[in-house]
Amino acid sequence: MKVAPALVTKLEFLARVTSKECQYLLDTDGRLFATTFTLEQAQRIALDPILAERIDAFVSRFGRLQDTVGDKLLPTLLSALAETPGAAIDNLDKAEKLGLLVSADEWMVMRRLRNQMVHEYIEDLTVLSSALRSGHAFVPALVNGASRCVAEVERLLGANTNSKQ
Repeated sequence: MKVAPALVTKLEFLARVTSKECQYLLDTDGRLFATTFTLEQAQRIALDPILAERIDAFVSRFGRLQDTVGDKLLPTLLSALAETPGAAIDNLDKAEKLGLLVSADEWMVMRRLRNQMVHEYIEDLTVLSSALRSGHAFVPALVNGASRCVAEVERLLGANTNSKQ
C-alpha cells in the first residue's frame, strides 16, 4: 500500500513520540508504584514535593500517551490504512477490529479514569489513591495498545519503502 509522503512524515514523527511517551510512562510508573500506593501516601502529598511531582508526572504521562495515540496517531494511521477516521469512539472501534487495540471499551474506561485523576484528586485523596492504583493497573494495556499502533506504523512504512523499490 502506497502511503502519501505527508502521512509518512507525520506517522514517523508520531511513532517516535509515542515510543518515547511509553517509556516515560513506564519509568514514572515504576518509581511511583515501587510499592502499593496508599491513602496514607496520598495524605503526604502536601509535605512531600517529590511524591507530588511523581503523581503529577504519572497523571500527565498517562493522559498524554492516551491523547497522542487516540487523538493523533490513530486517526493518522487509519488514514494511511485507507480507513476514514471519525469520532474518537469510532476510531477506537476500528482500531479494535484491526487488532491495534485489545478493547475500545477498555480504552474508554482508561479515558474516564484519566479525567478522574486530572480533575477530582485535589478535593478527595481517597478518589486520588484509588484512581492512581487503577491507572497503574491499566499501564500495561495502555502501553500495549500504543506499541501495537507503533508496530503497525513500522509495518506499513516498511511495506511503503519496499513498494518504492
